[in-house]
Parts: sequence; C-alpha cells; structure tokens
Amino acid sequence: MLKGQDLISALQFSRGDIEYLIRVAEELRKRVESGERLDIARGRVLFTAFFEPSTRTRLSFQFAMIRLGGTVVDLGPEEVSSMAKGESPEDTLRTVDGYGPDIIVVRHREPGFAAKAAQICKTPVVNAGDGYNEHPTQALLDVYTIWRVFGRVDGLRVGMMGDLKYGRTISSLSYALSNFRDVEIYFISPKELQPREEILRVLDQRRVRYELYEKPDDVIEKLDVLYVTRLQKERMKPEEYERLKGSYIISYDYLKKFSKIPVLLHPLPRVWELTPDVDILPQAMYFEQARNGLYMRMALIKEIIGL
Repeated sequence: MLKGQDLISALQFSRGDIEYLIRVAEELRKRVESGERLDIARGRVLFTAFFEPSTRTRLSFQFAMIRLGGTVVDLGPEEVSSMAKGESPEDTLRTVDGYGPDIIVVRHREPGFAAKAAQICKTPVVNAGDGYNEHPTQALLDVYTIWRVFGRVDGLRVGMMGDLKYGRTISSLSYALSNFRDVEIYFISPKELQPREEILRVLDQRRVRYELYEKPDDVIEKLDVLYVTRLQKERMKPEEYERLKGSYIISYDYLKKFSKIPVLLHPLPRVWELTPDVDILPQAMYFEQARNGLYMRMALIKEIIGL
C-alpha cells in the first residue's frame, strides 16, 4: 500500500488505508506482546533527523525500527552536527540520502519542510511534524487509540481543545477523522486559537459536521473523546502566550462535576492544561495512546519499506 512512498500529510490516507494500518499494527502488537523477537527489518536502516525537539515521536520511531529487527541512525543534536558550522538541513539530508537509508523521518519547525525534504531525497521521507502544519503519524496513532477503545470510529463525537491554531496534531487528526461516517468534531478554544481556515475548508469539502466553542462546559457531556492539547508556546508571541495560558485546565475536580466524562487523549507533552490528578481516571488514555504509537509506527515502517 505504502511501499516506497513518502508520508507527508494525513490527507494522503483513505479510510481503507487507515483500517489496513490498524490491522497491521494489531498483528504486530500481538507478536511483540507474545514475546516474539521480530527480525523482518534485518539489514534495513531508519534515519531520524529531528531539527526540532521531540521525545515520544523520535523514540517511538526508533523503538519501532528496533522491534522490527532493523537499525537506527540518529542525527543527534544540532550542536554536535555540521549544522553547528552553518550547514543547512537540506544539505544534511542530501548527504544522508546518499548513504542509502531505507526511511528518513524528519521533524522541522518550518511548515512544508517535510514536502521539501521529500523532493530532495530519493529515500522515502516520513513527516514527524513540520511546524504548525501537520503531524500525520500522530493522527494515525490517535485514530488507532480511538478504535481500540470503542471498536469503531464511525459516529463518534470528538472534542479538540486548546491551541487549535498552532497545534499540528489538530489538522492531521481532523483530516484522518474526516474519512469516517457521521463523525462530529467539536473545536474548543479561545477565539484567537480557533482552527486555521485550511482545516475547516477540508472539513467543509468532506461534509464533516463541526462546531466551534469557547467553553468546554458547554459541550463536554456530549463528547465520546476529549483531545486536549497544550498551547504551542514556541510558536506564539510571548505576550499572546501570557494572555492565553491557563485558558482551560482539565483537572480531576473540574471533571467530577460532569455526569459523563469522555475518554481523555493528549498528544503530550502536557504542561498545565491537563493535571496529573486526572491520571487515575479510567478515561485517561494518553499514556496508552503514546504506547499505541509504537505499534502504528511499526506498521508504517513495515509497509513503507515493503517488508
């Protein structure tokens, strides 16, 4: 399905693609959790080039490749690479591409950089986040998590709360969900941080029902899933961040006043918007969500390399 392809946007996926990847992820999960040591990627190399900080995405791709029996080479921090001497990320990727890795996973703060990297490299490129633009593999693991909880995606009501303007997970998850029937999306944010026009345009084109809210109280009991995101401090003006921080805080005390608490997801890292006392709730699925990323990224690597 994906053999030899670049993965730049969640718009590349059809419903069938997503459901197929879920099946592959589930099969790999069963094999790993049964204690099987996979060796299907022996002799294959994954290169991770993260020009912007990452924990879960970078490590889950690296663990995924190792779990498949392959090898990982990481660019490392900027200060120990030739970028410290002024080399451009484009030249770094051209050089690495010449070494013949099997997949290059790229993160960069510039929107559209992943598409640029795909043009530069013969090796398949996977977008691990390009600025505020997209994060397609996060969307896949988010949908996978929802499917594992509910056994379906059709007909669910999903709330997305927080920084919906600069948060790249919001666009990709919206695009992925738009493939399913009767999904309703409820965007919850201050007016300044509402979803970008290009996101809403896609949803309009695909006839996905969505509504905009400023207060989570008005919608939380309608939801099956609440997807909480942090304010993207690194993409905001300092005065904007200071004005908006603390806009919404999901805490145990806040949630217990509702008759229904939705499943709680978060792409992580969290800051103040989701307090640790929520972790005890059975609806808190964000660490399981991160774990699911391992198996979905194993599935992606397997399919892109053609194992």
